Amino acid sequence: MKPNKRPFMEGLKEIPRHLTIKTVSAGTLAAVFGCTGPALIIIGGAQNGSLTNVQTASWLFSVYFFGAVLGIFLSVKYRQPIAGAWSIPGAVLVAAALKNYPFSEAVGAFFVAGIIVFILGISGLIGKVMEWIPVPIVMGMIAGAMIKFGVGIVTSLESAPIIAGSALAAYLLSSRMTAKIPPILSALLASSLIAALVGQFQTKELSIGGVVPQLAGPSFSLDAIISISIPLALLVIGAENAQATGVLMAQGYRPPVNEMTVISGVGGMVASLFGGHNANIAGPMTAICASDEAGDKKESRYAAVFVNGILFGLFGLSAGIAVSFVAAMPEALIGTVAGLAMIGVLVNTFQAAFQDRRFQVGTFFALVIAMSGVNFLKISSPFWALVGGVIVSYILEKNDFNASKSGRGEESGDALEAVG
Repeated sequence: MKPNKRPFMEGLKEIPRHLTIKTVSAGTLAAVFGCTGPALIIIGGAQNGSLTNVQTASWLFSVYFFGAVLGIFLSVKYRQPIAGAWSIPGAVLVAAALKNYPFSEAVGAFFVAGIIVFILGISGLIGKVMEWIPVPIVMGMIAGAMIKFGVGIVTSLESAPIIAGSALAAYLLSSRMTAKIPPILSALLASSLIAALVGQFQTKELSIGGVVPQLAGPSFSLDAIISISIPLALLVIGAENAQATGVLMAQGYRPPVNEMTVISGVGGMVASLFGGHNANIAGPMTAICASDEAGDKKESRYAAVFVNGILFGLFGLSAGIAVSFVAAMPEALIGTVAGLAMIGVLVNTFQAAFQDRRFQVGTFFALVIAMSGVNFLKISSPFWALVGGVIVSYILEKNDFNASKSGRGEESGDALEAVG
């Protein structure tokens, strides 16, 4: 039997046969999840970094559109539910860094992060890197960087109790009453309605035509590369690709790990051209599209990623309109909904950080350093969280580094599969 030299085209021709109620529903659910709360995280980070609406729209366009493209390509080629999007923890890291670096330097760092991921993918060095930066310490850094979003729920309740309270109430009630509607969508709709009724929408910010994404001009700074590129590359590989790989293997698939990593590196370089922090394999969306709810036949579930990718791509193309409407929302609404969107990620990240007895002290230091927001030598806290966590752990928990490679691999797989 001759090998198939056109696997993508053959997989594409088979899509209509695999489109069922379950695959379409799962793909749509994954898109709704990815286009609501997570999008607000990027928009909120852009606002904190004083980016223009054009820069924000370009950021959204690049990560959604190119994430959709790489997800569709891999899933159709291999007929596996390999979804593409972007890294939520990576966006949080970038949002914090934008306070310290010009956007052009951040864009240059995004491009370098893509190069790092690409090189680690084609060289196979990622295994060695993750041996020296244990997964619990990486998870501690992520938790510390993201905790401000959880705190934002409380501070928004203080500053705007009616709007934030309506979002929280809708989220809790929706979570309790139905599993068919994502609670974050209920929170967004309810709080938007309340904000409109009390006159908190800034209608002067609305622009029906939206804004058009534009190419971003990068500049390169060693400080920004150290502060953004290295942690971002580790997050893409350690918190997204690894989770997606674990989910797919748990469902009985044999994912193309090396190509997933290489494609994520390419996605990072391409997305950076429009100011996007990365376009990569998506852990949470892969989990949704690979689940039993996506279809009884495993060979059909890749169609769910195709549906998700089409919706993601359309959202990316309309990012300018989305940014225009979100810009009119009150700050407390964005802060609350973004915080609610992070609950699952935060809980799972803390569990992944502290579920094992090993590297506990180093993980704690990584957590508090990332939470502190320190900025030594113009390098932001996520990088120092990794450095400090590894140094402390190596001094106080050296025996943990002497654990067998097999044990370390099991720890990494279990921890990373939980995040997202």
